Amino acid sequence: MAEVKVDVRGETCPVPLVEMRKALRKASPGDIVEVIGTHPPSKKEIPMAVKALGLELVDMQEQGGVWRIRIRR
Repeated sequence: MAEVKVDVRGETCPVPLVEMRKALRKASPGDIVEVIGTHPPSKKEIPMAVKALGLELVDMQEQGGVWRIRIRR
């Protein structure tokens, strides 16, 4: 199992979503993709996209305005 980190801190929509999708396409089933960002709307959009794609949202944390969302492919 691999873990892929997507760092989109400082990026605004639609970059975090686009980068997340790219990483998920490259990932193998079972891999974890962790998206790290600072854009508040993306924090809501990414979980919605994960649900729409039928994937698993493993974990979501926020600290000091930086959020981390972990998704299982």
